[in-house]
Parts: sequence; C-alpha cells; structure tokens
Amino acid sequence: MVKYGLDYTRCRWILPLLLGIGVIFGIIALAGRGWLESQTSPYVQQASLWESCSRSEQGGQWNCVSLMRYAWGRAAAATYLVGFLLLVICFALAIIAFAIDTLRFNFIRGIGGLLFVAAVFSIMGLVIYPVKFSSEIRMTGINMFSWAYGFGWTTAIMEICLGFFFCCLPNYEDQILGNVKPTYFYSSP
Repeated sequence: MVKYGLDYTRCRWILPLLLGIGVIFGIIALAGRGWLESQTSPYVQQASLWESCSRSEQGGQWNCVSLMRYAWGRAAAATYLVGFLLLVICFALAIIAFAIDTLRFNFIRGIGGLLFVAAVFSIMGLVIYPVKFSSEIRMTGINMFSWAYGFGWTTAIMEICLGFFFCCLPNYEDQILGNVKPTYFYSSP
C-alpha cells in the first residue's frame, strides 16, 4: 500500500474495508448465542452475552435466565457494547477520511487512537464475562467458550492491529503522497 500510495484506487479502501469486517464480526458476537456451549452430548448449556440457557440431560425445553440480572453481566455487556460503538464510529470516520481527496494524516492518527480505546473496552468485556460466568453460574457437564465468543476476540484483535496501522500510516506521509525522490544505486564499472 505504501509503495503505490493511498491514491492507488485498489489500496485506498483496504483499511476501511477491514474496519467494516470488524464491525460485522462485532455484530455476530453481540447477536450470537454461542458464547458458551456444552462441549459433549447431552447438550445442556448454552449462553450468549445477554442470557444463559440450560435444560435437563433428558432434553426438553430450554430454561433461560437473563444475565442482566447480575451486575457483572451488565458490566460485560456495557463494556463490550461501548467498544463496539467506538468501532462503528471509527468505521464511519475512516470512510470520511479516505473519501476526501487530500488526506488529513492527523485525523487518521486520531482514528487509530480511538481504535485502541475501543480495544480496551472490548477486552474488558471479554475478560469479565468468562471469569464471572464460570464463578457465578452453575454449569453442568463439560462446557467451552465457543464461536460467538471467538468472534468477540477476533474483533478486539482487529481493533488493536488496525489501531497500529492507523497510527503508523502518517509516518509514511511523504512516501504515500509521492514527495520522496527515488534513490538510485549506481556503481560505475
């Protein structure tokens, strides 16, 4: 991307596209019911960020309890949701920043800083959830933190990595804008 500059049409939208993928992963994590699931049969435990469901080993109806009854459940949901909202704001700002013909590199660095803040909030929610869930909710059988929880961690890792890209991109401002003279290495015979 630095070689061709941000004016190179195929490279210009890579960072906002990656932010958009992070937003999609965050939506999957928020809406997914697979934060915690039973690992082996009989499948008697299932939980999301919002509720925990269990049923007897013989089968039957799922009995769901809202995690919003617990202070830690509200804290985990709120911190992860704040991180997700900051990610959405960064996505909107990145589209605005890269749509303008003349890039504002300080603006791009601010998006990177905001992504780090979003990552902190997301990680706080992702750490509070398993620690308090496993100590406060009675679980039966062998359970694992599953696919939706993994999407949450993927979103947090993307926030950190994209934060580095957005913060480091202004360091290559001259190369991106084409203000650097090429260096030729020539040795006479």
